[in-house]
Amino acid sequence: MIAFLLRRLLYSAVVMFGVLVVVFALLHLVPGDPVRIALGTRYTPEAYQALRSASGLDRPLVAQFFSYAGAALTGDLGVSFRNGEPVTATLLERLPATMSLALVGIVIALLIALPAGIYSALHRGRPGDGIVRVASQFGVSIPDFWMAILLIGLFASTLGWLPTSGYRPLLQDPGGWLRHIVLPGLTVGLVAGAIMTRYVRSAVLEVAEAGYVRTARSKGLAPMVITSRHIVRNALVPVLTITGIQLATILGGVIVVEVVFAWPGLGRLTFNAVAARDYPVIQGAVLLIAALFLLINLIVDVLYAVVDPRIRLS
Repeated sequence: MIAFLLRRLLYSAVVMFGVLVVVFALLHLVPGDPVRIALGTRYTPEAYQALRSASGLDRPLVAQFFSYAGAALTGDLGVSFRNGEPVTATLLERLPATMSLALVGIVIALLIALPAGIYSALHRGRPGDGIVRVASQFGVSIPDFWMAILLIGLFASTLGWLPTSGYRPLLQDPGGWLRHIVLPGLTVGLVAGAIMTRYVRSAVLEVAEAGYVRTARSKGLAPMVITSRHIVRNALVPVLTITGIQLATILGGVIVVEVVFAWPGLGRLTFNAVAARDYPVIQGAVLLIAALFLLINLIVDVLYAVVDPRIRLS
């Protein structure tokens, strides 16, 4: 286990370095002067040169990269071009909002995908299976922003039950947090749940046709026992994989949802930073999201051995 973790940590470090190189190169190839954009109406030649020198953009690209990479190893991701605030502190301030949205979304997705996918697989070819497949296809096809508009129109505009935007910290205002997270959480969860339903159905179908399941049936075991002990349990490994992938995808792909609902998370921060050519914030956000993605994948790999003891980490 220790050797496996060390190898994965080394692999993660190499991936993070690659992400840093690619993001740094791409951002500096994008047209536009970030210093000029950051100054806006406050532009003067003196202010321009001062900010350019303070941010290190007057140095060669290679020197800029190694200076940034060395500082990033200590947790210093620079300061924002727009407001001069430390990027690390800004990201950590926005992270709880995105994490809470992602966790609520993945829980809703699992509550949808597990029963729907298992039911559809166990009733293959029946009307219920067809309904689940059509509903999941609809969920996969609909864009996030359109799902958000539909939910806002129903629960906020028509029924007036829930707010359309805003955020409340969980620890400070649990009730307000719950009311504000329902609509964005449903938006994320419904789309992710539709995707996961298809994977759960495929995994259960594959296990249900395995030889040991036919043997269990031939022994006369109760259908409930076969389903719970032999089918569902053995289908958890691929389901665990897609759950981890979806959680990581949600963390890095909720930009549209956060913008629609004015959710102050990493997605909205990255959106605003791209519009303002705020290089340090963009680089820091991408690095943080990549680190979370790698961490989730590592946790999923370790959980494989817990779900299925036959799997050995090597």
